[in-house]
Amino acid sequence: MAVTRLRNIKGPHATEIERKIKRGNTLRQASWWRGYRGLAALLLVVLCTCAGAGLLLHLSSLDSDITETLVRQRELVSPQPRAYGVPCSEDYDNYKRYPGCTPQKCGRVVTDGVVTREEALALRRLAEKGLGLAGSEGGASILDLHSGALSMGKQFVNIYRYFGDQIRDVFAQEDFQLYRNVRGRIQAAIAEAFGLDPELMYLTKPTFFSRINSTAARTQHDEYWHPHIDKVTYGSFDYTSLLYLSDYGSDFTGGRFIFMDHNANRTVEPRTGRVSFFSSGSENLHRVEKVTWGTRYAITVSFTCDPEHAISDPALP
Repeated sequence: MAVTRLRNIKGPHATEIERKIKRGNTLRQASWWRGYRGLAALLLVVLCTCAGAGLLLHLSSLDSDITETLVRQRELVSPQPRAYGVPCSEDYDNYKRYPGCTPQKCGRVVTDGVVTREEALALRRLAEKGLGLAGSEGGASILDLHSGALSMGKQFVNIYRYFGDQIRDVFAQEDFQLYRNVRGRIQAAIAEAFGLDPELMYLTKPTFFSRINSTAARTQHDEYWHPHIDKVTYGSFDYTSLLYLSDYGSDFTGGRFIFMDHNANRTVEPRTGRVSFFSSGSENLHRVEKVTWGTRYAITVSFTCDPEHAISDPALP
C-alpha cells in the first residue's frame, strides 16, 4: 500500500512534520524500529490465526457459504438495538470471575443508536489524519491513540515519541474529547445490553483504529481475515466492540464481519456510525471478510472485567 501523505497540516511545526513524514516514508522498507517489540500483537484481534488443523478446517468456510445476514447496511437499527443471545462458552471459567461484569449471559448486539453518523465521520477524519502519517505496506494499518502505535511499512512507530509536541499540529483536543465521549457511550450500551455495572468494566488494550483495503498482504500482520477468538488471543478481553466509520457497498466491498457458528455463518454489514458488540469468548468465533475494493475504517474498543488490565483514555500530549 502506498503511504498516503497528510495534506493541509497547519501550525508552526508543519514543515518539520512534513520532513518527518518524508523521512518515515524513506524508512518504510527498513526494519529500523526495533524498540517497539510486542506491538504487533495489536493487530491480533483482527489478524490472528487460530491454531489447530481440525479447527482451521472448520473455520475455512468460503464467503459463498454465508447463510444469514444479521443486519444489512441499508437497515437502521435504532432506537432499540438488535440482540442475539448465544450460550456462554467455558472460556470464562479459566479466569477469575468478577461479579457484576464477567459474562453471565452471552451474545452479540448491533445498534445504530449510540453514535451519530456525523460523529463517526469526525472520528474517520481523525483516523485519516493519523494514518495519513504513515501506513502499512500491506492492506491493514492500525492507529492506537492509547499507546501511540502507528503502522509504518512492516513495523510500528510511536507517534508521540516520533513527532513529539508537533503531534498537536495533527490532532486537536476536540478529537480526543469526541473519542472519549464515544467510548463512554459504547461502554454504557454494552453494560445495559448485558446487565452489567458499567463502573466494573474497564477499557483494555488493544483498542485502535483500523484501515483496511484490498492491497495484497506483505506480512502476517496484514492478514486480518483469519478466524479468531478474542478471549483466547487476549485473556483479559471480556467484551469486544466495533464502531464502523465507513459504509459497506459504497465505501468498500468485502469487509463484512462474520460470526462463524457451528451451523452457519452470520454477518454484520458495516454502516457508518454502527456499533456491533459481543461477549469475547469462543461463543463468538469470528473473522473479517477480505476487502475487495475501497477502504474500510473502524475502531475496535475492548473491555475487561479485570482492573489490573485497565488502560486510561488517551490524552493529547
